[in-house]
Amino acid sequence: MTGHPAEEADENINYDAGKIKILEGLEAVRKRPGMYIGDTFDRGYHHLVYEVLDNSVDEALAGHCDKIDITIHVDGSVTVEDNGRGIPVGIHPEEGVSSVQVVMTKLHAGGKFEKDVYKVSGGLHGVGVSVVNALSEWLKVEVCQNGKRHFMEFRRGEPLGPLKVIGETDKTGTKVTFYPDHTIFTEVKGFNYDTIVHRVRELAFLNAGLKITVSDERSGKSKEFFFEGGIKSFVEHVNKAKSPLFPEPIYFSGEKDNLSLEVALQYNKEYQENVFTYANNINTTEGGTHLAGFKAALTRTINNYANKNDLLRNGESISGDDAREGLCAVISIKIPEPQFEGQTKTKLGNHEVKGFVETIVGENLSRFLEENPPLAKAIVNKALEAARAREAARKARELVRRKGALDSAALPGKLADCQNENPEESEIFLVEGDSAGGSAKQARDKANQAVLPLKGKILNVEKARFDRMLAFEEIRTIITALGTGIGSEDFDINKLRYHKVIIMTDADVDGSHIRTLLLTFFYRQMQELVARGHLYIAQPPLYRVKRGKVEQYIKDEEEFADLIVSGGTAGVRLESADGKITDSGNLKQQVLMLQLIPSLLNVFHKERKDARVIRELAALLLDRKQEIFQDRQALEGIKEELVNNLSGKAVGEIQAEIKQKDTFYRLVVETRLKGAERKTEFGREQFLRAEFRKLADILKGAEKLGKPPFKLKEVDGEKELSLCNSYEELVSEIDRLGRKGLSISRYKGLGEMNPEQLWETTMDPSKRRLLQVNIEDALESDSVFSILMGDEVEPRRRFIEENALNTKYLDI
Repeated sequence: MTGHPAEEADENINYDAGKIKILEGLEAVRKRPGMYIGDTFDRGYHHLVYEVLDNSVDEALAGHCDKIDITIHVDGSVTVEDNGRGIPVGIHPEEGVSSVQVVMTKLHAGGKFEKDVYKVSGGLHGVGVSVVNALSEWLKVEVCQNGKRHFMEFRRGEPLGPLKVIGETDKTGTKVTFYPDHTIFTEVKGFNYDTIVHRVRELAFLNAGLKITVSDERSGKSKEFFFEGGIKSFVEHVNKAKSPLFPEPIYFSGEKDNLSLEVALQYNKEYQENVFTYANNINTTEGGTHLAGFKAALTRTINNYANKNDLLRNGESISGDDAREGLCAVISIKIPEPQFEGQTKTKLGNHEVKGFVETIVGENLSRFLEENPPLAKAIVNKALEAARAREAARKARELVRRKGALDSAALPGKLADCQNENPEESEIFLVEGDSAGGSAKQARDKANQAVLPLKGKILNVEKARFDRMLAFEEIRTIITALGTGIGSEDFDINKLRYHKVIIMTDADVDGSHIRTLLLTFFYRQMQELVARGHLYIAQPPLYRVKRGKVEQYIKDEEEFADLIVSGGTAGVRLESADGKITDSGNLKQQVLMLQLIPSLLNVFHKERKDARVIRELAALLLDRKQEIFQDRQALEGIKEELVNNLSGKAVGEIQAEIKQKDTFYRLVVETRLKGAERKTEFGREQFLRAEFRKLADILKGAEKLGKPPFKLKEVDGEKELSLCNSYEELVSEIDRLGRKGLSISRYKGLGEMNPEQLWETTMDPSKRRLLQVNIEDALESDSVFSILMGDEVEPRRRFIEENALNTKYLDI
């Protein structure tokens, strides 16, 4: 990597066994893991990957590494491999064992504690790879160094043997593979590909020229991140769904006394400020001295330019908020000894940083404005528009204050408040419509539950200025009820009257829209309320199921399917044509999986592919690997089987051929479906798609049932209940049996429930389910809100096309 002086390596400095410093042992890690990685849930689980990854990035910062590969394996383990210098393999002078063993078994053992080895490191408060080792069921490390491959293995932090040479190599680097200990992470199912991708994308942006790949062997997904533009590319990524004020982000850098700074910024035509700050690759979400220096320099520089060029009217001034409206900026500082406030690394405290950043930003931004008058004028005009809107908002706020509309002493009339005045014990339901609001008011526990019915859809604040937002009655009602005030000058989270703010809407399209509008309002105007974990979404049931006098409520389709299949498979066994017998429990598991096939095939159907072709290919390619798409002869065999199998299923005329692109072959199959032509192209990319892999996995698992036709029999006798000629018939029959004797009601809205039902299912703290809204990834959260709720049509169209089948994004 080049272009960043702080990252260049000093060839005279050796990274060897003697440079590893040891601070303490690992005894407490397994007893109190939360002290070292934050928690033992998803966040801490993924932190294990980041600890290993940070070591590789430190090598990149020192100029010795430009490639990192992360692989999530099928068994749930993870590998992080880099092409750096490799952990020193020599004998440690103090410990008498290899430095690899020291690094892996001693807390805070690492070269980053020697300033002359790593000038900059992201892991000062980080506890290092030894904690990953301590919290893993097993860990394997491979070091390529001095022409040899060295290997060492550990179990729960304990070495299984000394470091040994296992071969020769011309490479250098470190490869760590580990499997987290699930006796510690008892509630975590596994690594989330998207969570790791988010962090990796961030690191690739912050380290120009560093290539990082993430591969998931479970799904076949893989992404490579490499940004020559570094944080300039970062800004372009954030602004991709917005309308930039000028085409190219402004970029500058500087250094002094071992401090180095990079800044990239670009304005857009929206109203939100997005400033991302980093210190040594660590996201300082609470800012700190680098952010303070940037803000001061930005405001002063824009005001100076505006005054110098007579762009201000009488009495006008540009505040810091005005100067940052519509701004997207990334500030990345590299510092030898960062001082973070607290263990969370979310606020930089080094006092020398503020003046350094202020000087660099002031000098470079002033030069840019002087050299680019049209852009400078556009930036100043944008800030002046914000200043005028701020003044209009102030007048609007004063006007509504005079009317008492924002005064929490004059609470809205339709608010049914609770009796308890302790915010920590109080909650408020924001309910869609007067009908559901009336039921909720009757159902609630008046002691600590407040209800605020909302009329219709609130304003989309993504597209509105502050003064227009305040003119909207329902928004003013929410602000008043919560008591926090609104706007950067007035908002005070400590005045929040309820520590649980619960959005309760119908499970239909309108309800989803209202929920999304409310989420947009809270994310854009009361983000601290969301960040502190005060915002929740109620989870009313989707079904009521009654058998005789016994009734139960079902939260979603997944739970409903489980109930029906459990009923349909209870007391039965399955016999296949080839003599396999499946008991009730295993039959249930297979049927639950087989039920997913139609929805998986529908993904391909919506892409105008023939689902029948995809279904048949999944069966034919069960035991094949992706290399088959480089073997024409093998693919010819698949083609012939496909045509023969489909011909016997009354599909009609079939045309199939093999085409080549680069070194890969693909099948092209033409069929007719309900009179319409269908052209299904299927190659390596389709084979590796998550939907196809899932489909193949389901069919592979179903082989345990044996071959059709299947006989369903009573478990205690020979009475035959049904004969099923295919998986599809089997699923249908189990569904029929499962529904016998049930009265099933599907709720379309909250208003359909009486107060007793609403209390029992949605409001009773001992029984209800609440979904807490968190900001796990600020960058992606901002992007999704901008795309879905902003003015730009093309990014929204593209997003919906790409994610129409991925409700994770839409059911926020």
